[in-house]
Amino acid sequence: MKKIIIVLLAICLPVSLWAQTADYRVIPLPKNVSTDTARVFRLSTGMGIAYDAADAEMTRNAQFLREWIEELTGIQLQMTPDDKKAAIRLALGLPGDKKGRKAKKAAPLTPQQQEAYTIAVDDNGIAIAARKHVGLFRAAQTLRKALPVVPPQKRVSEKGLTDGGAFHKVEIAFPFATIQDEPRFEYRGAHLDCSRHFFKVAFIKKYLDALALHGCNQFHWHLTDNEGWRFEVKALPDLAEKGGWRECSPLRRAGLWDDVPYGGYYTQEECRELIRYAEERYINIVPEIDMPAHIQSALKVYPNLRCDVQNVRGSDQVLCGGNPETMDFLKTVFSELCDVFPSPFIHIGGDECPKGGWQRCPKCQAKIKELGLKDDGKHSLENQLQTWMNRELASFLKERGRDMIGWDEILEGGLTEGGLVMSWRGTKGGIEAARQHHHVIMTPTDFCYFDYYQLKDHDRQPNAIGYYLPLTKVYSFEPLDGIPEEEQKYILGVQCNLWTEFIGYPQHVYYMLLPRLDALSEVQWCRPDQKDFEDFKARLPRLKQLYDRIGVNYCRDME
Repeated sequence: MKKIIIVLLAICLPVSLWAQTADYRVIPLPKNVSTDTARVFRLSTGMGIAYDAADAEMTRNAQFLREWIEELTGIQLQMTPDDKKAAIRLALGLPGDKKGRKAKKAAPLTPQQQEAYTIAVDDNGIAIAARKHVGLFRAAQTLRKALPVVPPQKRVSEKGLTDGGAFHKVEIAFPFATIQDEPRFEYRGAHLDCSRHFFKVAFIKKYLDALALHGCNQFHWHLTDNEGWRFEVKALPDLAEKGGWRECSPLRRAGLWDDVPYGGYYTQEECRELIRYAEERYINIVPEIDMPAHIQSALKVYPNLRCDVQNVRGSDQVLCGGNPETMDFLKTVFSELCDVFPSPFIHIGGDECPKGGWQRCPKCQAKIKELGLKDDGKHSLENQLQTWMNRELASFLKERGRDMIGWDEILEGGLTEGGLVMSWRGTKGGIEAARQHHHVIMTPTDFCYFDYYQLKDHDRQPNAIGYYLPLTKVYSFEPLDGIPEEEQKYILGVQCNLWTEFIGYPQHVYYMLLPRLDALSEVQWCRPDQKDFEDFKARLPRLKQLYDRIGVNYCRDME
């Protein structure tokens, strides 16, 4: 009886068309967009997405695109492998690329060229092409962000009726267009500190989704610090089981603390699960185990690894550089880290290491003498000792096919050969590293620290660590300023950092991240001549509508 009633209603009630137009002026802005707005291709439910069904990666990317279109518009497309007449078609290979024998003689593709893609919209539909599968994924994200967000009440219900009692045929008009795109920088990263506050695997996945939406391809995962050890080391089980917990947490910058035990850690299988999830979104996870400072969470479990000197307390406690057990400990930890994480980069921290204990520690001073370290007028003996530790780890990682990344303090004792510098204390360290022909990732506090307040009025915002970094300043960052042209090739890219001393829940993370990541994504992806802040502001509202639909928080004010 119900089916008969529905059919009668379908015959009697009016059918209305709810049409909206796609807008290719997304964030980050594609490299080249040419449109003919006088002509459009109309996409609606029942049309198909074509792909190579024998290609598992392409199939996955086609499925992503299908899900995103339905999520934002309600339009349900059919998966139609190898259908040349489908509305949307995915294919590998870019027009103009050489094929066959001649292609073998061509210069190797840069990482940016491997991410290149084209989108062509004409009478035949939407054709997506890319050199590699990652380019198909980037193109699918561009189409996703070009879509209007259709209100649920405008969509056809499961029974064929809207709440208003009429059929609504949702249709998206795509203006004819040719889009050619590839990123400016090969390293486009975002960081999250999971030591100060621990975030569950389900949220990390959503964080990765947010990075992928913005064209990021690197997730810097800060796994250890004074406040908690978050990585399971099977050879040292107490490290996470005990070092992953603390007795209290800070409430705000006034110095107040709660009295609630807090902690958690990620098992190696959970890490592998996140690695698989990230790989499907073409994101590499760069794990960080911070040493020789920022390591009290380990020292409380293994106190024998600290210097045995008086009056060294709190954050001044660091690993003893002269204790042979220290390097054994580090190699055990980093060995298991390499077993779990396939990342070509491994981050060793290296920042903010006080040397007062080392200056008075007999073991550290004996090691300095044993190594034959001398005062060279540039680097203190203790800084040179830290460089020796860095080099030992870098050599250990190199044997496993990995490169070492460290914060810019690793320059202070002489830079380790092959080490990558993450320049956070301004860009000076990065400029110096590039001068020495070392690769650099720019992440200066003045432009890239998203734990800072984004509005001048602190009372209108959740807690932050302090300082002030508005959206306008993030957008103004130019990573190559002050770097001679011949040394610019050493700047791999840009990263934002999100430290979580006062950020303890997911929606707070999103609030600090967005929309500043939108601004940084154009720094990472776009040429300087493409950037215009007023134009960026005009493009931002559509992306905020997407945030509302997928349920992520963001700062609604703009400075």
